[in-house]
Amino acid sequence: MGLGLAARGSVSDTVDWAERARRTGFDSVWIHDSYFERDAVTYASAIASQVEGIRVATGALNPYTRDPVLLAMTVSALDEMAPGRIILGLGSALPLRLAQMGIAYNPAEAAERVEATVAKLRALWAGQRIPSGTEGFPPVEPMFPPVHHVPIYIAGYRTPMLQLAGRVGDGYLARPLESLKSFRSMVPKIRAASVEAGRPEDAVGIAGYLFGLVDETRREALNRAKREPFVIYMMSIQTDVAMRRAGFELELRDRINAAWRAEDYHGAAALIPDDLLDAFLLCGRREDVAERVAAYHDAGMDLPLLQPVVQIDEQVERLLAAGVEYGTEGKGAPILVSSESAARIATDGASATQASQMSVGSRLRRRAGAYYEIMRPFSFTASTVPVAAAGALAALGHRFHWGLFVAALFAALFLHIGTNVVNEIYDVRKGIDSITSPRASLALVKGRLSEREAFVLSGAAFVISAGIGVGLIVARGWVVAAFGVVGLLGGIGYTAPPLQYKYRALGLPLVFLLMGPLMVTGGYYVVTGEFDWRALVMSIPVGLLVAAILH
Repeated sequence: MGLGLAARGSVSDTVDWAERARRTGFDSVWIHDSYFERDAVTYASAIASQVEGIRVATGALNPYTRDPVLLAMTVSALDEMAPGRIILGLGSALPLRLAQMGIAYNPAEAAERVEATVAKLRALWAGQRIPSGTEGFPPVEPMFPPVHHVPIYIAGYRTPMLQLAGRVGDGYLARPLESLKSFRSMVPKIRAASVEAGRPEDAVGIAGYLFGLVDETRREALNRAKREPFVIYMMSIQTDVAMRRAGFELELRDRINAAWRAEDYHGAAALIPDDLLDAFLLCGRREDVAERVAAYHDAGMDLPLLQPVVQIDEQVERLLAAGVEYGTEGKGAPILVSSESAARIATDGASATQASQMSVGSRLRRRAGAYYEIMRPFSFTASTVPVAAAGALAALGHRFHWGLFVAALFAALFLHIGTNVVNEIYDVRKGIDSITSPRASLALVKGRLSEREAFVLSGAAFVISAGIGVGLIVARGWVVAAFGVVGLLGGIGYTAPPLQYKYRALGLPLVFLLMGPLMVTGGYYVVTGEFDWRALVMSIPVGLLVAAILH
């Protein structure tokens, strides 16, 4: 069993996850090379140099962005850091990404180029010279020591790449989001090519990335996957071959793609049926994911690589637990787990989930951090400053009342919290907030909180604000109720239907009115029990300031 990780986020987190995978009994860690994220080799280097006893794989690099000589040099250095523990995944790259970088690509020649790269790599690693790439120049002679045996896993889904893996590869690496139906049809082609090349039928090890999302229930896992921009995007660009092999009509993909391109992300997610997700992802409880891994293993996948859809600590832990369950319930082949780990698991039944069990304190800290993030405390000055300005004006007129001022301040603050959370929910639904959004909290996007939990939080904040408002009505009368109702409707309707005035080019003017005149004059009335034209004048620059910050 291997753990797949993307080259994104903190390098130190990736190293930590690799160490946990090693302790759990995983055989290898594979760093997925994806443009335009961070460099996969750098992440692999960090793991190779800091984590002992686990194989480290780059998968898949390609000879278009990295010349074969450069690949040989890179792997030689990795091999010194982790002798005998390096695996090279080698493919032909994504044509779209190569085109974006202005790199020429001919799909008809891809397998031939990868095959030539394999030959050059093995020659250079053996200390042999290879011909110069330019006629008339001296041959290329490696100036690095020969490496230990580095298995080369050929990556690709087209028939020529499958046959190439069977002929010359040490292994085959199935791409992410390969359906089980498609994978079953690919394995015989690899095996047949091995036999035709005079090799044993099982000469090639078969690995594959299996994207998984684990939650308390299968329903929650599926819903969470449908909220993930990465998943929606990947469902919208599935190839004709992938859709047909998985048994789906192309029209379904096209409708999802049309909604995605129209930036109707919530609509695109709603178009994705559960069985489409089940075809390409492993979603469900830990045991559900383990069963799906077993199905791929039964179809010929010797080395399943579990990779989190949402690359956060919680999901990595849950996938590690699913992997251990797969390996300890008789679903996986014993060779996939090291003997040391197998002995540890056998002598302690509880260790099957040990690596996935976080302390109560850790879980509480993580959950508190997610709530803190989605509330966006950095923005609280937008609601507290207007009330503070009203209180200052009341104090100048010797009409200040500490109790009512503090109550008004907290009513405004909780109203603001509820508004922030509702705004986050609907911005994520519409695709405005994504994993790359610079000002998004990412609590929902990364799955740290569910949408349901966010709605509960916003509802609680609005209820607290309304409860404080009831006390202020008792103290100052029904005028306060008018301020409260307008504020509550304005906060909820900022992004929630049916108003959603933020999306109707009305966000800034209404924010000015709500955070300026409403809060300053309302706050002044609560503290003093009367209106004053000076409060209205003061509210104008305050409202403009808040609107300018949002702009």
